[in-house]
Amino acid sequence: MIHREETEPERTPKRIRKNPYVPHLAASRFRPTHDWPISEARRLYQTNSSDFLDVVDYEDCIEGMRRLEPESIDCIVADPPFGLSFTGMEGIYNRDYRYVKRGYREALGDYAEFSRKWISELPRIMKNVATAWIFSGWTNLFEILEALKDSELNLVNHIIWRYQFGVYTERKFVTSHYHLLFLSKSKSEYYFNKIQHYPLDVWEINRTYRKGEVKNATKLPGELVRRCLDFTTKPGDVVLDPFMGNGTTALIAKANFRHYVGFEVNESMKKIIEANVSSVRAGESYLPYSEREQEEIVKRAREKYGPPASQ
Repeated sequence: MIHREETEPERTPKRIRKNPYVPHLAASRFRPTHDWPISEARRLYQTNSSDFLDVVDYEDCIEGMRRLEPESIDCIVADPPFGLSFTGMEGIYNRDYRYVKRGYREALGDYAEFSRKWISELPRIMKNVATAWIFSGWTNLFEILEALKDSELNLVNHIIWRYQFGVYTERKFVTSHYHLLFLSKSKSEYYFNKIQHYPLDVWEINRTYRKGEVKNATKLPGELVRRCLDFTTKPGDVVLDPFMGNGTTALIAKANFRHYVGFEVNESMKKIIEANVSSVRAGESYLPYSEREQEEIVKRAREKYGPPASQ
């Protein structure tokens, strides 16, 4: 009998850390790519002035965008009509019809053709470094993606916005998310300000409802629009919203030292949009990202450990 000497397999030596792992250390040391003190943000906002800025025109966005100058827009935030049999008055959405402004217009006919027409207008008016955000439910996502294939825009990210609840269903899962398509004109030179150490492509932001507030069918949360602008615009930049709705994009842009341009076909919303935008002062919500991050750290610490002990 031949006995073979048994030897242990050679082991790869374990990598030894030079420094011990400290949870959240990288995040605590992270600094945004770009940041501006309030004085500089205000200067950039005031420096950019033109007759076409900070105006909402009440007309079809396709005709309106054709009048805009080439390469005049820094960022686009678009929440187009659903393309469904939707009026904003539906009881399944728990809406009080008295607070839904009449005049909301859906996209009639072929939704794919509708999407192709308005999306095809975007590249011409976008600066080379400009970006766009297109919001979509799952029911017409395919048509929008197909329209984007025929455009000159590049899909950078597909963000999922998850909110707290959806419309009750009997024989299928409740939809509690929305799609945000993050697009660029240039494949490599688009503006992106990394304001978080580890930004994920799933955003959990609650829908906001204010009882007794008149609105145009649906309303995006201000926090959602602000997050889009935080990552892809600078103070003084021009933000276009082709479907202005309730004026949320204009309000958030103005409150954060950004300029806005918009279109809305529902003329009955004019007084409401003007009142919403007039309710904020230019830059009143602006805060440098470094200061905002410190506030978030304190907030998370209080949520985890409770308020600090009294002295």
